[in-house]
Amino acid sequence: VKNRDGLLNTPTRRVILWEEGKSSDGQKWTTLEHNGPLFPPEYEPLPNNVVFYYSGEAFKLGLASEEIATFYAKMLDHEYTTKEVFQKNFFNDWREEMTEDERKVIKKLSKCNFSELHAYFVNKAEEKKNMTKEEKQALKEDNAKLTEQYGFCFLDGHREKIGNFRVEPPGLFRGRGEHPKMGKLKKRIQPEDITINCSKGSRIPGPPQGHKWRKVQHDNTVTWLASWVENIQGHPKYIMLNPSSKLKGEKDWQKYETARNLKLRVDSIRRQYQSDWSSHEMRNRQRGVALYFIDKLALRAGNEKEDDTADTVGCCSLRVEHITLHKELDGKEWVVEFDFLGKDSIRYYNKVPVEKRVFKNLKLFMENKDPDDDLFDRINTTYLNKNLNESMAGLTAKVFRTFNASTTLQDQLNIMTKEDMTVEEKILAYNRANRAVAILCNHQRAAPKTFEKSMQLLQEKIKKKKEQIELAKRELKEAKNAHRERPSDKSKNLVAKKEKVLKRLQEQLKKLQLQMTDKEENKVIALGTSKLNYLDPRITVACPSISCFSL
Repeated sequence: VKNRDGLLNTPTRRVILWEEGKSSDGQKWTTLEHNGPLFPPEYEPLPNNVVFYYSGEAFKLGLASEEIATFYAKMLDHEYTTKEVFQKNFFNDWREEMTEDERKVIKKLSKCNFSELHAYFVNKAEEKKNMTKEEKQALKEDNAKLTEQYGFCFLDGHREKIGNFRVEPPGLFRGRGEHPKMGKLKKRIQPEDITINCSKGSRIPGPPQGHKWRKVQHDNTVTWLASWVENIQGHPKYIMLNPSSKLKGEKDWQKYETARNLKLRVDSIRRQYQSDWSSHEMRNRQRGVALYFIDKLALRAGNEKEDDTADTVGCCSLRVEHITLHKELDGKEWVVEFDFLGKDSIRYYNKVPVEKRVFKNLKLFMENKDPDDDLFDRINTTYLNKNLNESMAGLTAKVFRTFNASTTLQDQLNIMTKEDMTVEEKILAYNRANRAVAILCNHQRAAPKTFEKSMQLLQEKIKKKKEQIELAKRELKEAKNAHRERPSDKSKNLVAKKEKVLKRLQEQLKKLQLQMTDKEENKVIALGTSKLNYLDPRITVACPSISCFSL
């Protein structure tokens, strides 16, 4: 199959691209040309009839303050705006951006009335929902033009898709969980904040009129196209290539190949970390138990975090307070109860029976420690990954997690899929296998806002379909009775026609019921994270009965 650039869009072609011009000196590309990032539109002032009130009186805000006020107004019906930390951070940052005259008047958030602003944006959202077919098509075409202009680059002569070519618009920071910086102002990124990366001699993308880039560089040892520093955490942000691109694909392919090769070494690695449980050195014991958790529970290794970020942990940064030991629980022996906030402040709660030696080691690690002391005080992520790399080149805790995720998917597909399944049954089976991986990796999400509404619509469709089936059954019965009384080719054809209608309706009902089951089961499970980062795509495209990891 060829795409519109005439390039073969097949795995074989991709492998050839990866091998093209490979360099051992860290060089990622030879030529790179692009049009720079797409900036969000400038702020449009509110109409004069939309009024902000302070202490019951209308108050006219300047444009800068008004824009920030709209960020809060848009979120009035969101849980975030009820949180004290969010309110405090927003108000402090808002006042910093106000004029001196505005600060003299606006001193308390509780006296601010954003209701008219909120109603205005609710109406705008409704207008967008109710656009005509022609308006929606025009909007779609405009977006397609922007994607065509900014969404692609030329890397070593190949047209590659860019991932996130849009600069994030200003707004209020949310964070995950109880983030201490929620509510702070995410400032508008200007061209003067942006560093452009492209090849020497290529056409440098032009900044918006009246602006200039912070810097233009030609670093072929990195894969980003543009970067800037966001003001909340002070972290760099990047515009990167799409996951389907040559460089991203090569990196993923190497990761999955390493995970695939781990199958040949995993038994010896497991024997090694199990022998560490009885080591005379405490560091080795801690390493052995940590690797056991990473292997058995697919825990992230964990990294040191900054003081002003949410209190999240991984395996190496577990504290004594995060686990409880039970000699016996729910009829099982040697149970470890985990309760901590993982990446993105997602709670990890699990009760797991472990090996007796692991249990005893954990008890030893916890002796004479306070609840906020590190459980693994002799090791860190760097040390752990270095040790893994010595066991097998390229092996890290993340590769171990990838191996276990992909193996789980393969095993579940082998169990759940059958040759005679319908397409809908196969989709449900695949999503269930994916769900097992998401649970293993603790990939959770909040239930979508539209979940209840979409479930209600499905229930109504199912109810209507059942009514149609009952009607079809009655009509089929009548047709059969008529055929028995006065047999003819016409009556026979009518019976066949009614049977066909009934069968089609029953298939449609089954499809709707499978959709409903799928939605309900995955309400709070994030399937996309594992698909993108941990599941070898070759398992998905291969026949479920053939294991990619055993080839």
